[in-house]
Amino acid sequence: MNVYFIGIGGIGMSAIARYFIHEGAAVGGYDRTPSPLTAELEKEGAAIHYTDDVALIGPEWLDREHTLVVYTPAIPADHSELGYFKQNGFEVVKRSEILGHLTRGKFTTAIAGTHGKTTTTTLTAWLTHKATGGGSAFLGGISRNIASNLLLGSGERMAVEADEFDRSFLRLTPSIAVVTSTDADHLDIYGTHEEMKQAFGQFVDRIVEGGTLIKHLGLEIAHTNASIKEYTYDLDNPKADFHTTGRTPMGDGTFRFDVVCPDRRIEGCRLGIGGQINVENAVAAIAAIWAAGEFSEEGLKEGLESFSGVKRRFECYINTPKCVYIDDYAHHPRELGAAISSIREMFPQRKLTVAFQPHLYTRTRDFADEFSKALSMADEVVLLAIYPARELPIEGVTSQMLAEGITVPCTIVEKSLLAQTIGAMETDVVVSFGAGDIDRECGAIDAVLRAKYQL
Repeated sequence: MNVYFIGIGGIGMSAIARYFIHEGAAVGGYDRTPSPLTAELEKEGAAIHYTDDVALIGPEWLDREHTLVVYTPAIPADHSELGYFKQNGFEVVKRSEILGHLTRGKFTTAIAGTHGKTTTTTLTAWLTHKATGGGSAFLGGISRNIASNLLLGSGERMAVEADEFDRSFLRLTPSIAVVTSTDADHLDIYGTHEEMKQAFGQFVDRIVEGGTLIKHLGLEIAHTNASIKEYTYDLDNPKADFHTTGRTPMGDGTFRFDVVCPDRRIEGCRLGIGGQINVENAVAAIAAIWAAGEFSEEGLKEGLESFSGVKRRFECYINTPKCVYIDDYAHHPRELGAAISSIREMFPQRKLTVAFQPHLYTRTRDFADEFSKALSMADEVVLLAIYPARELPIEGVTSQMLAEGITVPCTIVEKSLLAQTIGAMETDVVVSFGAGDIDRECGAIDAVLRAKYQL
């Protein structure tokens, strides 16, 4: 079998490409720019090019009878390679269709939500592995425990990130669904928040008969799936079926806590990464493990403590009394606010400098006031230009929109000057946020801060 990926470097696409390489398929594809993900795929045998040109497609992927073409909806409709395959009768499917096919017949736990789903999915996969000895997963980020976005293990359990973008999650039929949040997002796709929430209801309707829904306490999800069991989770609200109690900071940003479940209390838990937001994600993951059936409590606690997190999710580069540097993928105002609150709790009484790269013109336009309010929780802000991703510019929509509403010192700089700018500032705790390519500056920021503070 030959599989050709258009947009192969995407985090979800690369996991599926890696799976097909593992299964012995000839894998090739296109992406706009090289990245660490594409470099790893090329090492594993994928043939990748970075110019949209049908002439660059190898002959094995031009065999219509034996080639499957997979594309991400982020690819523009006028992409010449995508057009060629469609016009010449190839089997062409979206990434979500393949993920639905690969999970069919498995005991699938699908984690959805506008925030927190990547960390929760990765933690669910790691806890399944540690507490049951098996399980596989397609992840929306790079797990630091396995240095991959694909986990292959024994048994029928499968954990997947259920992406609401382009309604992709409506291809899944999970046994367990977790919904972390339904805040307004992707309004370029859905039009209205209400339409987006309706899609989450349709996702819940796809849970298999007798399956389980686990949702954050307070979420209202209208659905018609009368056969399922429903549970709630929260950080520490005792009204939730799953919550923590006795949460104690350990001095390094991590916490020790007990987890209350409907039938037991799991005592003496400690999560290996910092931030109360991640403790709440851990509660959701534990609820999913509990709902799936038997597990080892000791294995679960070991999995919690050994969890190293996900690259670009609260990823800590430096943590010293002189300086802290964290990088995070947050790109929605609710995510930013939650992350900044967690960092404030982890490092009280310290100065917080935030660097932020807005992602998408439409998201910046739709949530400008909310972004400015969240960023104003920092002590100072450095903004980059908007990362366009799949969009064309919108007149009048720039990072200046956010700067005008930010109530703390704020400057706008070019990405190439970001590390230099931060190095020249009086900094203490530095956090970079964004879902675009700001992460390509992390190494430079890390180096500048280490040199400045002689670390």
